[in-house]
Amino acid sequence: MDYQADRVKNINLSQVRKMFEMASPTAINLALGEPDFDTPPHIIDALKDALDNNYTHYSQNKGEPVLRESIAKKLKKDNNINVDGDDVIVTVGASEALYSSIQALINPKDDVLIQDPAFLSYRECITLAGANAIPVKSTYENEFKTKVEDIEEAITPNTKAMIINSPSNPTGAVLEKEDVKSISDFATDNDIIIFSDEIYEKIIYGRNHYSFQSYCDNTVTINGFSKAYAMTGLRIGYCTSRPEIMEEILKVHQYNIACVDTATQIAANVALTSSQKCVSDMTAEFRKRRDLVVNSLNDMGLDCHMPDGAFYVFFHHDNPEEFVEKAVGEDVIMVPGRAFGSQGEKFIRISYAQSYENLKLAMERLEKIV
Repeated sequence: MDYQADRVKNINLSQVRKMFEMASPTAINLALGEPDFDTPPHIIDALKDALDNNYTHYSQNKGEPVLRESIAKKLKKDNNINVDGDDVIVTVGASEALYSSIQALINPKDDVLIQDPAFLSYRECITLAGANAIPVKSTYENEFKTKVEDIEEAITPNTKAMIINSPSNPTGAVLEKEDVKSISDFATDNDIIIFSDEIYEKIIYGRNHYSFQSYCDNTVTINGFSKAYAMTGLRIGYCTSRPEIMEEILKVHQYNIACVDTATQIAANVALTSSQKCVSDMTAEFRKRRDLVVNSLNDMGLDCHMPDGAFYVFFHHDNPEEFVEKAVGEDVIMVPGRAFGSQGEKFIRISYAQSYENLKLAMERLEKIV
């Protein structure tokens, strides 16, 4: 008997997780995109209090009203997105928000544009919907910042949507305001949905973040608490769009997840409504780490741009597979850029979500094999 459903025949398991699982206990793991910081104590305390107060029952399918209202206020304040709490669905991380949105809005045979290079989940989520992932090639010369001209070149007669991630995983690129506006105008004029993955929104260095939904009503904004608040294991995110779109996403979310656990939602509300100093402190530390890694790589002759956001460096190498293999021998784990698309063939991704001391040691180890 063939136990495999047709929809998973072309699905690949994560190359990032593969690299993570092959790491030895002594290795410095620069493969996984997870903040090494502990979840801030006031958020942990809120989670404990919620459990003590018996927040262990179902919430509404869309999520706890108090959290959804806080998210709506945050979106208005930070992102110039005018939505109500009823237009927000709390999800099991940004990953579920993306998956449910694609399942709700994309048909088999539709074409969905994705940046190349891009986070590897995008292609697989599109494939699971029976649709086609069409690469929008970004260039190293342009610091991997997607332009409307890149999208115009990739567009097909069957294009229904695009997924855009800024700040970007794996490149750290942050889109310019004029590019966000021009891509939004193009999507509006061509009736194309934008899935805007903004999970790294708060991890940005000396730049402003601009949200597509403030310019384009066809946008589904996807965000969460994993990166900004170091809450990766608590698995909580959200999405928002106009009401008629959210009604369709709710159908998938409701029958797949039912709801996110209630106590975590209470803790997430405290994260949003309390002081944001923990976020700014963490971002400042990431900036120091970024500078260390980029300057060290460039000093070794390994060419890379200074990224404006997230916690990744995407550096050039003529033989990335060999270099990554040699790095494993020095107990440093990285991810070959080809995992993120054809434009990553001559690149390697480093996650600097490690301590400054570990990063310094990792750079010393890499220097041995350059």
